[in-house]
Amino acid sequence: MTLELWIFCGVILGLILMSALFSGSETALTAVSRARMHRLANRGDGRASIVENLIEKRDRLIGVMLIGNNLINILASSLMTSMLLDIFGQAGVAYATAIMTVLLVIFAEVLPKSWAISSPERNSLSLVRFAQLAVWIFGPLSDLVNWIVRNILAIFGINLAAGISMFSAQEELRGAVDLLHKEGSVVKGDRDQIGGLLDLRELEVYDVMIHRTDMDSVNADDPIETIITEILASHHTRIPVWRGTNDNFVGVVHAKDLVRAIRDANRDFSKINIMKVATKPWFVPDTTTLQDQLNAFLRRKAHIAIVVDEYGDVQGLITLEDILEEIVGDIADEHDIDVQGVRPQPDGSILVDGSVPIRDLNRALDWNLPDTEATTIAGFVIHQTQSIPKEKQAYTFHGKRFTIIKREKNRITRLRIRPIEGEDKPKAR
Repeated sequence: MTLELWIFCGVILGLILMSALFSGSETALTAVSRARMHRLANRGDGRASIVENLIEKRDRLIGVMLIGNNLINILASSLMTSMLLDIFGQAGVAYATAIMTVLLVIFAEVLPKSWAISSPERNSLSLVRFAQLAVWIFGPLSDLVNWIVRNILAIFGINLAAGISMFSAQEELRGAVDLLHKEGSVVKGDRDQIGGLLDLRELEVYDVMIHRTDMDSVNADDPIETIITEILASHHTRIPVWRGTNDNFVGVVHAKDLVRAIRDANRDFSKINIMKVATKPWFVPDTTTLQDQLNAFLRRKAHIAIVVDEYGDVQGLITLEDILEEIVGDIADEHDIDVQGVRPQPDGSILVDGSVPIRDLNRALDWNLPDTEATTIAGFVIHQTQSIPKEKQAYTFHGKRFTIIKREKNRITRLRIRPIEGEDKPKAR
């Protein structure tokens, strides 16, 4: 074997190694976690800062890697073909094709990419200097190629120049958490808490408020003894006060303030004026987002607000605890009354009160019933059926069988839900 052939072989092996570097760099840098690189960069890691800059323009980075990889692969294949043509004649083309296919697939594609994907963060830091040099050399050519590609695709109505992601940052984070939960890295409770936190900007006060029909309240015109008895009997510490009509709220009484007033009056109830004990009510629109309402609670150092609609009619009340429960789940203390709205049955079905919120049901049973058109499970059934079902009627949608157990006037108060597979369109029995 002549010296010239040895040189050819050495150059080809060097090109294959270079191709492996391009393949490994592309895989590692495209698979790397931006969040982890950002944390490393904030800690002063210079290589992580370079990685951040490179992956900020992924299309340019991928273009550089593809251009460099293809140029090197073509050059290596050409040299191998030229060398084998001199040795075997025309048959050298077939030999070169077979040899280079094996070498490039194994050593320039599969092996380096498998290595890179095994630990993308660590390997991207190892290859970032090479990638930075490649971007500096082939970057202008990549920009030209991307410009040509964008203009060709624009002819077919595909616009890549906008750079708009299909998913918001919240949706991407939610998807990542769901995936980690599916893989077992994140437990259900943590997933629900992160999801609840992300939902604060999407949900409105109306979605989680206590409806006015379920509110505890007292009449300011009742005898003071009656008012005190009702407030102390309630499991809530803050009670709205109304006067005239039960939707004309004029104050909010804190149980602690009432106890203090009783002490100051030496237990002489006749000296107590409930309106002097009550604080001024705070009214908020029902369309306020939970994020804005949480910020308002923190800013005002308040815990309760009366919810009104666009006409000023009272819809219910919202508390700080209601919003926090959207994040951490139900918060129970020794004074809470355990109202069990979801009752699993021995036959696998579930009895559910119509007032149970869809979000609570989804969280408790790990279901995915849509909650965009209705807040409660009763409202969900009415929306799906576009009617007010009668007792004993049953419907199937979203993989569940809904049977109406009890109805009071136009309200569905109890349902039986049985998970099934298959049908997802409403069917009445």
